[in-house]
Amino acid sequence: MLRYFVRRMAFLVLTLLGATIVIFSMLHLAPGDPIDLIVGPNVTPEVRENIRHQYGLDRPLAVQYLSFMKSLLHGDLGNSIIQHKPVSELIAERFFVTLELSLTALFISFLISIPIGIKAALKRNTVTDYALMALSLIGISMPTFWFGLMLLYIVAFKLRFFPISGYGTWRHLFLPALTIGITDAALLARMVRSSMLEVIRQDYIRTARSKGLPERVVINRHALRNALIPIITLLGLRIGGVVGGSVVVEIVFARPGLGRLMVDSILARDYPVVQGVMVVLTTCIILGNLLADILYAVVDPRIKLK
Repeated sequence: MLRYFVRRMAFLVLTLLGATIVIFSMLHLAPGDPIDLIVGPNVTPEVRENIRHQYGLDRPLAVQYLSFMKSLLHGDLGNSIIQHKPVSELIAERFFVTLELSLTALFISFLISIPIGIKAALKRNTVTDYALMALSLIGISMPTFWFGLMLLYIVAFKLRFFPISGYGTWRHLFLPALTIGITDAALLARMVRSSMLEVIRQDYIRTARSKGLPERVVINRHALRNALIPIITLLGLRIGGVVGGSVVVEIVFARPGLGRLMVDSILARDYPVVQGVMVVLTTCIILGNLLADILYAVVDPRIKLK
């Protein structure tokens, strides 16, 4: 286990290195100049060049990248060009807002998808199965931002059950978490159904039933645990994906999280902040995959990590 973990951590570092190169290149090669937003159009070229030199934007791109990586290795993400604050401080202020939303949405998605997937598998090729899978197909096809806007209009604006926007209480959290949770649950439900169908055909399930065990025990203790293995793969991907996918939802519901910070920083060409947020999101995705691999061995002892 230790050797495997060390190998995966080395792979994590290499992946993160490649991601930083792509992120850094795309940001600096994109059209637009943050200096225009700082000084405005009515300044002399000398002032513009002095400010560019102050932020190191006049250096070659390779030199800027090496400087960024040197600071990153020391835990320094740099300073915001627009807000004049450390990037790590800006991210720390927003990270737990996004994490709260992401974990709640993940919990909702599993709370909905696992019972639906199991029910559809046990009622295979019946009206119940067709209806549940049709609903999941609608959920997969539904754009997250559109569903969020519909919830805002109907539940918050028309019915006034929840506040339209803001942050601070569970009432502000529920609608954005439900938006992400339901759209994710649609995909997870189909995964659970497929996995359960494969498991309940196995000989050991027939043996458990022939022993007279209650169906609830057969499903929950014997079938579900083995059916969770492919779901864990998706769970690892969704841990990072939900964090990254909250960008649109945070904009729709005006939540002050990492997604909103990143969009505002992209519009302002605030390179250090965008780079810092992308590094955090990439790390979350990679760690999610690592967690999924480790959970394999926890759920199924037959799987050995080599």
